[in-house]
Amino acid sequence: MTDQHAIHKLATEQLTAQQIADTRELLWAAFAGDEHGGFSEDDWRHALGGTHFLAELGGRVVSHAAVVERTLHVAGIPVRTGYVEAVATAPAEQGRGYGSELIRAVNELVERDFELGVLGTGSQGFYERLGWRIWQGPSSVLSASGEIATADDDGYIMYLLTPSSPRLDPSAPIACEWREGDVW
Repeated sequence: MTDQHAIHKLATEQLTAQQIADTRELLWAAFAGDEHGGFSEDDWRHALGGTHFLAELGGRVVSHAAVVERTLHVAGIPVRTGYVEAVATAPAEQGRGYGSELIRAVNELVERDFELGVLGTGSQGFYERLGWRIWQGPSSVLSASGEIATADDDGYIMYLLTPSSPRLDPSAPIACEWREGDVW
C-alpha cells in the first residue's frame, strides 16, 4: 500500500460518532449483495463491546473488524474466545490490503488475549492465508431449550489457535451460546 492510511485499535466506547457512522455505512455497503440478507442491526450489535480495528484513508473509515469476547464450548469444555465480527472493506477500496492488515492486527490481539479465535465466514480463502483454519466438527447453539444443531454453519466456522489454547480437536463438536440474529 502506498497511500496514506491509519490503523486504529479502539474499544467500542472510544469510537467517535463519525467513525461509527462511517463504519456502519461501509458494513451495509460491503454486505449489500450478500446471499444471507446483508448486514443487520443484530450483526452490528454483535460487533459492539470489544475492540474495533479501523483502517482510515483521508479521514474516513475504509475497513473494519471487531473482536468480542465469547465463551464457546469445544466437546463440552468452555473456551475463552476472541470472536471476530463485522469484517469488511468499503467496496471501492477492496483488494488493496486493508482487510489483510486489519486481520493481522486482530490475530495479534486474539493470540495475546484469548484461548481461541473464531469467526464465521464464506470467505475461507482470505482467512486461511492469514493463519485461520476451518473447524471440521459439527456446530450447535446452546439455548434455553437445550442444544440445537446449526448444521448450516458447518464448514463456515474458522478458528485460530493461540499460545494459551487448551488441547483442542478441530473435529470435535463446537457450540456457542444463544444470541439474537445469527448465532455464529
